[in-house]
Amino acid sequence: MPLLTRMVGTPLAIDIRPGAVTGLAPLLADRRISSGGHVAVAVGPGQGEEIATLLRPQLENASIWMVEGGSLEAAQGLAKRLREGFYDALVGIGGGRTLDVAKHAASTSGLPVVTVATSLAHDGIASPVASLEDAGRKSSYGVQMPIAVVVDLDYVRRSEPALRRSGIGDAISNLAAIADWLLAERETGEPVDGVAVTFARTAATSVLHREDGIEDNGFLIALAEALVLSGLAMATAGSSRPCSGGDHEILHAIDHLFPDTARHGELAGAASLFTCFLHGDEALVRDIGACLERHGLPRVPADLGLSEDQFAEAVLYAPATRPDRYTILEHLDLDDKAAREHVRAFIDALDR
Repeated sequence: MPLLTRMVGTPLAIDIRPGAVTGLAPLLADRRISSGGHVAVAVGPGQGEEIATLLRPQLENASIWMVEGGSLEAAQGLAKRLREGFYDALVGIGGGRTLDVAKHAASTSGLPVVTVATSLAHDGIASPVASLEDAGRKSSYGVQMPIAVVVDLDYVRRSEPALRRSGIGDAISNLAAIADWLLAERETGEPVDGVAVTFARTAATSVLHREDGIEDNGFLIALAEALVLSGLAMATAGSSRPCSGGDHEILHAIDHLFPDTARHGELAGAASLFTCFLHGDEALVRDIGACLERHGLPRVPADLGLSEDQFAEAVLYAPATRPDRYTILEHLDLDDKAAREHVRAFIDALDR
């Protein structure tokens, strides 16, 4: 059954279980979403199409459209179609790129959005942020929270294993982001939202030490809940601060300098391990490193297909990706020599 929530700004329903898609049509009948089933459905390729085919007979008044890619242009095109019709809500069905397009299009059209996730690759499932490509670069856009979130574990289990592993990296990177936020509070007086920190930390620690893995329903439920809880942390904070620190600055830099290097969560996990090393938190480095290794995720630049020099270049470029954010990278203010020395020391420390 869906987990009903009453917190302001959070989804009215969160349904995470095998077979959750079967409850989508009844959920959409909730008058807070749609009084007559007049919804638009944006589906991604693959499993998104399959789910839409399954639901079509149940959603007689719905318009179902295919969404290709994860670009700002796609989101703007979808928003145009929404404004040309009359709809109570938008339902996004698919992976992270499809959901981000749907969230952005719904926000610019003034419609509530329901997200139906077919993978657990990152924390965008329920977050108030959409990451979209524009002119060859990925940018983050503030969007509204989904009014409801559905995760069908039957479809998640059929997704690529790398996608599920990527979600682990994104979830545990919250711990590095929290360390950076607390550093900013000490050094610059930036306010820290304790509730947002609690949500983000709980999300990360719920998967950090688990011994089961991505083929186990228990683990997938914990991972899905962690990614949704990360979204709630960001909604509570009013920004991505509790889940995005120097680690995400580094991953955005890698995306810009060396496109298509690795998946978002793979980069987040490895970069968070590095920023925790910069913080000098040996216990956290040990715990995050063990989790990444246990699930077969990258830990060092070579695992990502990057040389030490390339990773150091990304570290130097990283602060420019979020000039408004104070993290361990801004605190240390590394020059070229120092960046290379820290990267080498990090690799040596993990090799011991």
